[in-house]
Amino acid sequence: MESTENPVQKQKKKRSQSEKIGRLKYNQQLLKRTLAEVEEVKLMLRTIFAGLKGSFNFEQSLIERIACKDEVDREILQFLFEAGSPGLLPKDLAAKLERFKVMRHQVSRRIIRMNKRIQKEFGEQVVEKRGWHWALTGFAVEIWRATGKDEQPSATCHY
Repeated sequence: MESTENPVQKQKKKRSQSEKIGRLKYNQQLLKRTLAEVEEVKLMLRTIFAGLKGSFNFEQSLIERIACKDEVDREILQFLFEAGSPGLLPKDLAAKLERFKVMRHQVSRRIIRMNKRIQKEFGEQVVEKRGWHWALTGFAVEIWRATGKDEQPSATCHY
């Protein structure tokens, strides 16, 4: 008896997962899995950051890059820093931002969005509500003061 090298039956080619459930659904599953992994990594980074928060030095440019989406947001933060501890009413901020045609309720919405972005990244808030007024938090004031000191030339002259 001689053995033949050709098998009696052909081996069936197995279907891939994308062929079984459809390419679109398979890609959606892959995307969901990838996004879940990215969220886990972000959570780990936030946890590490929370543990090392005291040793980080924040800069105004970093805060502005994360919190601010456009020039209007930057102007809002600058006006709030200039206003100091009492803060400003949304209608006063809107009046100062007249060239951008921003209304008072839009100012409040922008501030809330900035706080959400910073809260998500650093667990801190940039602006807080004091009565009806909006004012920078201590976290933000320290950053703006440190940046202001670095930019201003010293007034003393040494010979």
